Amino acid sequence: MRLWRDPLRRRWILWATMGLAFLLVNANRLSTAVLAEDLMAAFGTTGAQLGTLHAFFFWVYAAMQIPTGILADRVGPRRTAAVGAAVMSVGTIGFAAANSYLAAVLARGLVGLGGSVIFVCILRFCATWFRADEFATMSGLTFTLSGIGGVFATTPLAIVVGAVGWRTAIGSLGAVGFVVAVAVFALVRDTPAKAGFEPIEGVPEQETLTGAELRSSLADVLRDPLVWLVALMLFCSSGVNLTLFGLWGVPYVVQTYDVTVTTASTITLLGGIGIMIGPPAIGWLSDRLERRMELLVAGGGCFVACLGLIAVTGKPPLPVVGLVFFLAGFLLGAFLLGYAVVKDRHPSSASGISTGTVNAGAFVGAAILPTVMGWALDAYWTGELVGGVRVYTPFGYRIAFGIATAAGAVAFGCALWLYRHERATHSEADARDASAEGLGGE
Repeated sequence: MRLWRDPLRRRWILWATMGLAFLLVNANRLSTAVLAEDLMAAFGTTGAQLGTLHAFFFWVYAAMQIPTGILADRVGPRRTAAVGAAVMSVGTIGFAAANSYLAAVLARGLVGLGGSVIFVCILRFCATWFRADEFATMSGLTFTLSGIGGVFATTPLAIVVGAVGWRTAIGSLGAVGFVVAVAVFALVRDTPAKAGFEPIEGVPEQETLTGAELRSSLADVLRDPLVWLVALMLFCSSGVNLTLFGLWGVPYVVQTYDVTVTTASTITLLGGIGIMIGPPAIGWLSDRLERRMELLVAGGGCFVACLGLIAVTGKPPLPVVGLVFFLAGFLLGAFLLGYAVVKDRHPSSASGISTGTVNAGAFVGAAILPTVMGWALDAYWTGELVGGVRVYTPFGYRIAFGIATAAGAVAFGCALWLYRHERATHSEADARDASAEGLGGE
């Protein structure tokens, strides 16, 4: 009971409850990598069509990010997340029961609709229960839960699918989602005050924004050029990771190295482990050092180098592929500092709107890149079908990884721009301070 009565401890229980919903979001959105061959055989898809099926989740998800930010700021994260988790579960069960390609696409869109609200609601929750100097750490820890969901969507899911079939496995995810939705509604409270506590030291109480304040905050966010720069950076970096770990990573390993889906999913599992470790570690380091841009640039450069290794060599030793996937997941944590950068630039009472806006960029990237890579692979289709699944050439996969590397380079360029902007801003501030001191001395 002491755990429940102490706000500094209770907030971790509430965060973890919402985090379970986010874990399920990631398990759903990345499951198509393990299911790729089953889905191609079940619905008779091309690579581009499979990419579209995978991406429809992200199109809906991306379109909902600004509305989600408004809901989180106005309605509150508890009710918004609970309803979202329930809708996601309905879509998951519908996807498992789909008997046509169109039905599967629509069901996956419903999964994206429900799942779209969870991450922004967690960040909004963190803005009211945690201090500002804890925010990057909390956003990183939230991605750890995402990484756990990603790990489940690899080897464990492949084993379950092999045992009970893909439809039963995915339907079970939907059933668990309903339980989590009830838990979020029953346990979570939007603010310490609504949980019966005094405000937590260092965390200002957040008032619910009026309609006029919401419109003003949204206008301020949309007019901020750095918001769009961070959105582009996340479009490329998160889009690449979600595409590799969520769709094309497993087929690449299966067809290039002639291994089973279970073995290939073990390699992509390393990307999920990287996401579990990297974002919280880099977020914690950023909060402690009070540095964001230097970590952004260093991590971004290494991210591009890792992807470029596969694009250039095509078929490096399989352990190297595993290392690249791990590092791509780990180094995503550097780009995720963009959420903290944007939050620091706008009032915390509008944190849902600001983080939701840049989060939309990440999922537009996750919607576009799978289909673009699918087109590239279809251009190098061998004409061979194995069990109803298209077989692609090693060169086709090199082109796909070349696209991923180019996207990573754009994200790195955005990181450099943010770094230069911060340096210029600090130089101007130092010059103003020096001028003021000089005038004061006279």
